[in-house]
Amino acid sequence: MTAGSRAQGRPDPVDDDLGWMLGVVFRGYVRAADHALTDFPGGPRGYQVLTAAITGPARNQGAIAEELGIDRTVLTYLIDDLERPGFVARRADPADRRSRLVDVNDAGRAAWEQRRTALRRVEAHLLAALSPAESATLRALLQRVACSTQAVDPLRNLCEVAAQVQPDPAPPARPRDSSAAADPGRRPPATRRRSGRNGG
Repeated sequence: MTAGSRAQGRPDPVDDDLGWMLGVVFRGYVRAADHALTDFPGGPRGYQVLTAAITGPARNQGAIAEELGIDRTVLTYLIDDLERPGFVARRADPADRRSRLVDVNDAGRAAWEQRRTALRRVEAHLLAALSPAESATLRALLQRVACSTQAVDPLRNLCEVAAQVQPDPAPPARPRDSSAAADPGRRPPATRRRSGRNGG
């Protein structure tokens, strides 16, 4: 809050901005979580994948990717990382032999419990300004918002979403044609028009 807004008893426009608030909290959480998960296979995203696999029935990679908003190719690499130390294993889906289910092994459950305890300490530090009741209320409200947002925008195709929010690149400046300048009667070569935006 700026000095001027404090003197007038009103919130600073930045302090009242949801994006700014979420960004500050998110950056603080990411820094602390990265430290707690620095040597975890796949880092924070690997932990999220293990959490998704451990907190429900065995699901295929596509279902996990959709739930977490992770590209399927990236998810494949993350599961590879978790599979090397024996945290998870892939098995064929009895209902569809082309699909692979992700099972969590005992080693994965033990690793998840250990890191979950560390992240609980991170969360407690981050929410230290709140009372236990306020912290529980905040968690419940954020969960409600996250679930409603996920239902409305499940991010099935992250590349398509990224393309929608990226502005068209500015066309490059056309170089000066020295040959045309030397011969005013000569027309410069026509520039080829773009056929469309590149997809992901």
